[in-house]
Amino acid sequence: MANHKNTKKAIRTNAKKRLLNRYQAVTARNLVKRLRLSHDHAEASDLLKTVISKLDKLAKRNIIHKNKAANNKSKLTRFVNKMAPVAA
Repeated sequence: MANHKNTKKAIRTNAKKRLLNRYQAVTARNLVKRLRLSHDHAEASDLLKTVISKLDKLAKRNIIHKNKAANNKSKLTRFVNKMAPVAA
């Protein structure tokens, strides 16, 4: 158990930050899942912009590793590009 006043505060602060980081990471994972399950090229390309932005923010804040963000962005971009836009 912490004895110093500042250490007790740090424990509280870290707990709050951990919850926020977990929330943001789960939100990003859910966006990636939604993108993977989409079948419409237009919808997927719109969602891709949101996912890339979210991954960049997570990597900038060191919630996920920058290489993991880059790998996810690359794979998702290839996934969306493989979807053939419907010619009408």
